[in-house]
Amino acid sequence: MAAVVEVRGLVNRFGRQSVHQNVNLQVQEGEVFGIVGGSGSGKSVLLRSILGLQKPRAGTVLLAGRELGTLTPAELRHVKAEYGVTFQHGALFSSLTVLQNVQLPMIEYLHFDARWLDELAMLKLRLVGLEPEAAHKYPAQLSGGMIKRVALARALALDPRLLFLDEPTSGLDPISAAAFDELLLYLQGELNLTVVMITHDLDTIFRTCTRVGVLVEGRMICDTLEGIVQNTQPWIHAYFQGERARQRGTQHGT
Repeated sequence: MAAVVEVRGLVNRFGRQSVHQNVNLQVQEGEVFGIVGGSGSGKSVLLRSILGLQKPRAGTVLLAGRELGTLTPAELRHVKAEYGVTFQHGALFSSLTVLQNVQLPMIEYLHFDARWLDELAMLKLRLVGLEPEAAHKYPAQLSGGMIKRVALARALALDPRLLFLDEPTSGLDPISAAAFDELLLYLQGELNLTVVMITHDLDTIFRTCTRVGVLVEGRMICDTLEGIVQNTQPWIHAYFQGERARQRGTQHGT
């Protein structure tokens, strides 16, 4: 089976600073793949490279078997319509209502009249658990959890099968974060989604991820969740077996 997302030999540099030396990863259909790493390890740079927003110095990125570096602008635009993205702080447009934010991808790619756009956007809002009255609010009127859900509704606007999430539970309290994780798992199962997620939240990793990729020393180490926990590489061991992990185990009674 061909990988939905594949990165081969990725290299990213900024001046003399090498961020990625030789990053390789594969994400298979139906996975929830988590990407973790320390500050400055290049998680966001990797995401931008995968999304076709940043050209790497070397290496290739393939989405559904299509190499991004070989595509024409029109072909790349078509590929971008096939995945959804949420960014760490929501990236909602403050001057637009919730409904208008969700409609943005639809307006760009679909040719529906206003009534159908309204109905489709309302459907996406219901899908992520938001009440109809939220549609006419502005981002400044929303809680952090609601912003995350609106961003998710927008990411699902074009019915993608591939979803990229950048720190989806950052800034949320534990109860809201757990609710978002449960929503993600529900949608992943119901919509047959493949999910690639950057996160530092250990609870989210253990609740949702089937495999994990760790960016360390310019490269990526990929394994199942069980395998990565047992890895003896110093940063990985400290992250998954250190004090934060022990605190998590105590809080969860494990």
